Amino acid sequence: MEGVLASAPLFAALDPDSASTLEKVLTSRTVSRGHVVFKEGDPGDRLFIVLEGKVKITRASADGRENLIALLGTGEMFGELSLFDPGPRTASVSAVTDSTLASLDHDDLRPLLLERPGVGVELLRALAQRLRRTNDAMADLVFTDVPGRVAKALLDLAAKFGVAEAEGTRVRHDLTQEELAQLVGASRETVNKALSEFAHRGWLRIEGRSVLLIDTERLTRRAR
Repeated sequence: MEGVLASAPLFAALDPDSASTLEKVLTSRTVSRGHVVFKEGDPGDRLFIVLEGKVKITRASADGRENLIALLGTGEMFGELSLFDPGPRTASVSAVTDSTLASLDHDDLRPLLLERPGVGVELLRALAQRLRRTNDAMADLVFTDVPGRVAKALLDLAAKFGVAEAEGTRVRHDLTQEELAQLVGASRETVNKALSEFAHRGWLRIEGRSVLLIDTERLTRRAR
């Protein structure tokens, strides 16, 4: 747990004593796959750190369709937006795998932000990175075709969850076909067609809820 927390932006600007003090007010719990951590519109009063597992951030459209905004793994945070702008949650979060989450009440964190401005800077940096990713995703929807978006999504997932194997990079994303399509912003049929084409070309191999990336160079070129 200590190693995971040390990698989170919240703890990056803290000395060991301050980090230890903050850890004492953290609460942790294990949730099962499919568990809803919070829903869009719920009051935002805590931030969370993924200690183990994966969670997805989603938003729902007016007609009930779901858009998968991000897949988060070990060491990543969510729910910190309400710390700077109190109000209802702007998205829903649910567990993609059995996961262990640490949470921190905003009332416990605010005094630390006043005492150590560096902590606020690290949190703002994390928010800025998320905003940058959102802007990139919006640009991709306008300027990049579906196969290109699929290639880029796989490479992004590989950067976060990839493990080197003899034949290539194993990416255990744990997403269903529908969730992967939501992440790309396209229909499941179109995404499956792109994946089949990549597999036919020998660039990757699909194995359940994981994919083996065999030719990342070709995928990188296709993602541009």
